Amino acid sequence: MENWNAKTKLVHGGIKRSQFGELSEAVFLTQGFAYDTAEQAEARFVECGEDEFIYARYGNPTVRMFEERLAELEGAEDAFATASGMAAVSASLMSALRAGDHVVSARALFGSCLYVIEDILQRFGVEVTFVDGTDLDAWAAAVRPDTKLCFIEALSNPTLEVIDIAGVAKIARVNNALLVVDNVFATPVFQRSIELGADVVIYSATKHIDGQGRCLGGIVLGTREFIRGTLEPYLKHTGGALSPFNAWVMLKGLETLQLRCEAQAETSARLVEALRGHEKLIRVIYPFAEDHPQRELAQRQMTRGGTVVSLDIRGGQAAAFRFLNALQIVTISNNLGDSKSLVTHPVTTTHQRLSDEQLAELGIGDGLVRISLGLEDTDDLIADVIQALEKA
Repeated sequence: MENWNAKTKLVHGGIKRSQFGELSEAVFLTQGFAYDTAEQAEARFVECGEDEFIYARYGNPTVRMFEERLAELEGAEDAFATASGMAAVSASLMSALRAGDHVVSARALFGSCLYVIEDILQRFGVEVTFVDGTDLDAWAAAVRPDTKLCFIEALSNPTLEVIDIAGVAKIARVNNALLVVDNVFATPVFQRSIELGADVVIYSATKHIDGQGRCLGGIVLGTREFIRGTLEPYLKHTGGALSPFNAWVMLKGLETLQLRCEAQAETSARLVEALRGHEKLIRVIYPFAEDHPQRELAQRQMTRGGTVVSLDIRGGQAAAFRFLNALQIVTISNNLGDSKSLVTHPVTTTHQRLSDEQLAELGIGDGLVRISLGLEDTDDLIADVIQALEKA
């Protein structure tokens, strides 16, 4: 399997067949597992072997297939699936940290990630320093001997800043700090963060991995030592497990992940080109756009520019709302990575809890909208966005 290409791994990775030899992955919709003898039960609680399970909160055959398949794709030693993307974020942080530890984080974060790091971690005695994630000198100045962890979004939400993963990893390693990367916008198709130096990679499987708006899910990938020694004990006892049915949905989503992401990225690139110089726009933000400040870095780290485009519309919130309300194909929703094209206004939704000063520092203005491109006809989507801009 190590020599298989990504498309093959996404279809065949991690398959476990029962005695019936089913072709499609089975849904083991069970909470618990039976033992032949008391001695077998005792032994399994001491050490659970490969393809042995105790309780669905600890692991499940369907969930394990999902973990192994994505680990194969990501190039990770192991993985643990969670009930949501934020369960993956919070577990990876809380399991690795304790009172008195120091964390350095990029300041450009999704609202819920910012809440966990800024509010929850500091409430439990973890000191946090926020930096401009694109500035390696700022990272070097912030990391200290007691820094235990560095956290970044590979592409920030919604301004699509690109972080130099290899550069931050080099700085983190000086003090043996873990580098945790939320890679959801870059996707496991377009960026291999572990190869770039990440110790831990997180995905909200709710986004591109499901890709059709059905289920919540998350996953944490990393070394076997971190996943089984640090993360698994925390999740086993705090209960953030992924349901077997949701894992099965994610498995089926992985089969078409690359096909979907490639098509969505192609549409994104064509939309960016079509909107170049549009009079109603202050800027069009896309990692592979010619005017993106980290374009060279994005092209070095990623194979495509991703599936999300952000537009800064002249006229502020009123113009942005007129644009959103005029769209006929693109749907207003705060999700992303879906087969349906989705649009949101971050200031009033995903980032509404940020102060005016924080929003200004991150470059999130009243006219900024984030579009997640779907699988509709590209020409139809471009026409829809342009007609809505005319009404902005």
